[in-house]
Amino acid sequence: MSESQEKRSFTSEEWTYLTNYFVGNNFRYRENIIIPKTLGPVQIKTNEEKMVESFFESCAFKSMMSCVAGYGLGAVLGLFSSSMGPASVTDTAEPQSAKQVFKEMKTTTLSYAKNFALIGMVFSAVECTIESARGKSDWKNGTYAGAVTGGLIGLRAGVKAGVFGAMGFAAFSTAIDYYMHSRF
Repeated sequence: MSESQEKRSFTSEEWTYLTNYFVGNNFRYRENIIIPKTLGPVQIKTNEEKMVESFFESCAFKSMMSCVAGYGLGAVLGLFSSSMGPASVTDTAEPQSAKQVFKEMKTTTLSYAKNFALIGMVFSAVECTIESARGKSDWKNGTYAGAVTGGLIGLRAGVKAGVFGAMGFAAFSTAIDYYMHSRF
């Protein structure tokens, strides 16, 4: 055998170089890189942006926003329903004063607003908690949350009302969820 045909062995430095060349090194440059799938340029989120995003996605924030939105919607519906007809029907022939009418409108509006705020907050909190516990985001979360919320609301009037409230609110929540997801 000639010298060129002899078996040649690599030194440890050469093996390290070849390993790094073909496999790559095990050094990670950044641990928290998030690369979203976008068509435009990739923008890496900062830690502050991640903190703000996690705050807006928290169950507490969602519940408070549902409470505020429910209060506003309830106030609008309460104002509308109170303007359609006076709540008190008196036996006397004397007409109501404007002050009495506005007082009734205020009472009805605030009552609707508080009820809608409570229902929105409870439903949102229960749905977010169920979604976090299940680890899934599907139609079942809204159905379960509707059942719990309807049951809690109906339970004030008794067990039978609680069961019917749970079934009704769960069916309504499922129908709304189906309508919202089938449209898009």
